[in-house]
Parts: sequence; C-alpha cells; structure tokens
Amino acid sequence: MLKRIDIGRDFKRHKEEYMQAIEKVCEETAYSGGKYADQFAAEFARYLGVAAATGVNNGTSALQLAMLCLGIGEGDEVIVPANTYIATAWGVTYTGAKPVFVDCTADTWEIDPARIEEKITERTKAIIGVHLYGQPFEFKAVKEIADRHGLYVVEDCAQSAGAKYEGVMTGGLGNIGCFSFYPGKNLYAFGEGGAVTSNDPAYIDKADVFKNQGCRVRYYHEVVGYNMRLEGIQGAVLSVSLQYLNDWNARRIEIGKRYDREITNPLFKLQYHPENTQPVYHLYEVQVPDPDHFLKYMAEKDIECNRHYPVPCHLQQAYQDLGYKRGDCPNAEQLADHCATLPLFPEMRDEEAAMVIAACNAYQG
Repeated sequence: MLKRIDIGRDFKRHKEEYMQAIEKVCEETAYSGGKYADQFAAEFARYLGVAAATGVNNGTSALQLAMLCLGIGEGDEVIVPANTYIATAWGVTYTGAKPVFVDCTADTWEIDPARIEEKITERTKAIIGVHLYGQPFEFKAVKEIADRHGLYVVEDCAQSAGAKYEGVMTGGLGNIGCFSFYPGKNLYAFGEGGAVTSNDPAYIDKADVFKNQGCRVRYYHEVVGYNMRLEGIQGAVLSVSLQYLNDWNARRIEIGKRYDREITNPLFKLQYHPENTQPVYHLYEVQVPDPDHFLKYMAEKDIECNRHYPVPCHLQQAYQDLGYKRGDCPNAEQLADHCATLPLFPEMRDEEAAMVIAACNAYQG
C-alpha cells in the first residue's frame, strides 16, 4: 500500500549521516540541550533569516513559551483560528489565558482576517495565525489589525518550515514564530522537537530561561521555569535534515502543484494558494462530499489517506465550557466535515503521484 507519508524512505537514503550524527552526541554525552541542540538552533536561525532561535522539546511547548515571553496569562485572551491542530489552542490555555476562536476563509482555509476584529476585546493580547498545511496565512491583513489594536502576532509554523510570504520565510514575520519537528513534518526529528524564533533576541533570551528550569546559571532560578529543552540527539538529527529541507520542499511543491493541475474531478474542492505566497505542501488537503467513503475507496486501491482535522477546535469537548456551538465557524465546520488528506511526501515517485491522481479523478462518490 502507498502510505500517506513514508519517512522510512528518507532514513534509508541518509542513514549513514544520521547515525554518524547520533554517534557524536553519544560519544560526548551531550544529551539534554547542549552543544548539538544549540548548533541546530543557530543553523535554523540562519536558514530562516531571523535574529535568533532556540530549540525546545516540542511544538506545543514552543507555543506556550511564546505566550509566556509575551507576558500573556490569566485573564488574557488570544485570537486562534478554529481550523488548526488543537496544540495551537493548548499553548494559550496552558498559561491561563483564553483562546477565542475565529473562522477560516472558504478558499485558503487559513484564519479569516475579516472575522478577527469582531472578536477583539479589551482583554485581547495577541493573534495566532497558523500557516496550516504549509500555506502561509494572510499575514499583512492580520498584522494591520494587530497594529491597530496594539496586539502581538504569533506564527504557528508547525507545518510551514521553508514556506514564504511575500518572499519572507515564515517564522520571521510576526513577533514570535513557533515550530514543531514532529516526525512527518517538512523538517522533522527522530521523536519530539520544536523551536521558537524571533527577530527580537530578547524574546529568545526569555524563552531560553523559561525552557531551562527558569535559570541562566545552574541552580539560580529567576522565574518559575519548565523542562522544555531540545534533546541533543534531536538537535544533531535536525542539523542533518536541515541540509536537505530545500530539496524536500522543492519535491513537495512539485507534487503538490501537479495535484493542483491534474486533479480535475468536480467532486473535489482544492485549497487556494495566493500568488504572494510560496506554500510547502506539508499536507495536501481536499474537500469531498463523503470523506469516510472516499478513504475506504482509496484504501481499496492500496492508497492510504486520512483526515486533518475532523473536529474544529471550537467544537472540541475540551473547550465546551467556552460555549461555542455549530454554526459559529461555518467554514471551519464545512472543512472538518469534508476533509481528506492525500499522500504527499518528498520521496514519492512520479508513478505513485500519478496513481493518486488517477484514483481521485475516477472517484464517483
């Protein structure tokens, strides 16, 4: 069966480099933070063109740290898109602040700037935009709203490493960028990993303190801190992977654009990609009338597909106390009800992409 994503192919191709990198960490026992984690953070900052970056244990922690670095906490509110993975909202909730969910657009499926201002109150402190599926959100419009109301803009870049908005890489647009390196991401670790990025080094300095038990000097704790360091082995693995990120993204873009052109079945609705953005096709999401039936149909053709994300954030049971109901974010609900994710990964062969396209075009519902 063709997997939805097969990262084992990359490991086989670059196994020797990965194992050599891991062996160095083991020889120096630089396991928790340390030399190789710091080295990757510096390399990643240079790659993005930002002033500074720091590695952390996962993308969820990166979002929580962003809130802490901005001084967001109990009683505050943060605008969050309803169409995103739940971790975007967790980062807000963990600090005691309240996520306020906003609908996505009907075409890009990213946060809808036209729906943001109606949700802003005197308690609002920030807007989180998510570059979901590897497609940058409309940053300029969001930033204009944020500036008008004196708000921070945080980028959730978990799915967008290497994507660009008007020529600038995601992670360097807002006040703080938050990355995940969970296996399967465009840039991924061999386990958990994440990063916080910014063009203001002061934010990264704060993140370094918070993630390291609240201290700069061992045993001298300035604030209540957390154990959120990036592991040395993951830093070393990420340094290897970073060398290939541009190539991997180029292949993702090639396959993604082929899907854009060649999937012509009128039963499918595809994501819109504005011309001022360069998406990196982390996920290739489509809308179909009956996604469960479609997944079964594709499985019968030996093609694995799945769903991202079948329940929008505002309707999750975990947030039922916030009082949202069906109909509050209709575009996000429409997408959740009809979403299906096609196979797409850098090592996919041309004939496999052709097989996916043919199966989609032959689908009759």
